[in-house]
Amino acid sequence: MHPSADRANVRSRSRHLAGATLAAVLAFAASAYETDPYTKRHLDIADSLGILDARVNDALDEIVASWSRPPDRERETDLILAVYRKLGGIYWVDKLERWASEVPDVAKVPVSRDESFVGDFPLHAGRVAALFGFGPTINVGGVYFGTDKIGHFFSQGRKFYKRFRRSGDEAAAARWSTVTETGLFGRLMTGVRSNADLVANYEGYLFYRGLLHDSVVKGKPALFRWHDGRPQRQRPFTWADHVNAFWDEALNPNVYNPTLLRLAQQRLLTLCGDFLARPERYRVPNAAALLERYRHIGVKDTQWLAPTAFLGANCTAQAPASAPTDG
Repeated sequence: MHPSADRANVRSRSRHLAGATLAAVLAFAASAYETDPYTKRHLDIADSLGILDARVNDALDEIVASWSRPPDRERETDLILAVYRKLGGIYWVDKLERWASEVPDVAKVPVSRDESFVGDFPLHAGRVAALFGFGPTINVGGVYFGTDKIGHFFSQGRKFYKRFRRSGDEAAAARWSTVTETGLFGRLMTGVRSNADLVANYEGYLFYRGLLHDSVVKGKPALFRWHDGRPQRQRPFTWADHVNAFWDEALNPNVYNPTLLRLAQQRLLTLCGDFLARPERYRVPNAAALLERYRHIGVKDTQWLAPTAFLGANCTAQAPASAPTDG
């Protein structure tokens, strides 16, 4: 082979490798900042439900005010895309997620990797936290969850709904969402699969479906109706229609591979003081109903690892309980 051709091949392979590396990094980043629902859980966080409700409703009203699509277009697709662009986005962190993480009006508890629940985990198991840091924990309607769930709601929820519209089959759309969380964004790469991510994805799907369809939120009309070829908001959006205790990765624990499960159990036992000081912060009174609600989207029953069960059984003896190795 001529030397110049050989150099060209090397450059080509280098470009492909760089492109593949960038794609992998962006894929991880697309899953948003990770969060830690355990550390500093005993602290009180002011409820930001009203603030986040207002932010979404303002965004929806801005979409209506600037609507300029021709009436003969596929209107639902246009509306979904407009909402996604306003509140979600193709960047590393969705727009509303980033806003909630940064503005002082949304009360939050920041956590560094060194002090975090996954601080002792292998680097790969820290997911994007190892590279991009942690998003903070916020309180919405009395539920503590990481701001990453906002990104899942708007971005992965949209993908879920697009799959549902193509197939007409919610179960099939849910299976693909599970594959995504199990694959590149979850167990395949990190040894961890987030039940709570699946729940936020699904509730985002319901949000997009409920933009123009009645009774997706039980007892409520669609958020919008069409009037003279333009969307018109019929009712206010509230996160309370979608957020529940299973958005919280402490109350709806992750599925871990056996090695990381042992580390998670050991790390949980260091939280006994916080748990004993504020046991009410760790309870899920409706766990059975929530498991039934989300079983069809691939949520696994990990309640034996939830703090009330695991720490309640172990904090006095300070010894790990025997538990199933995986789910």
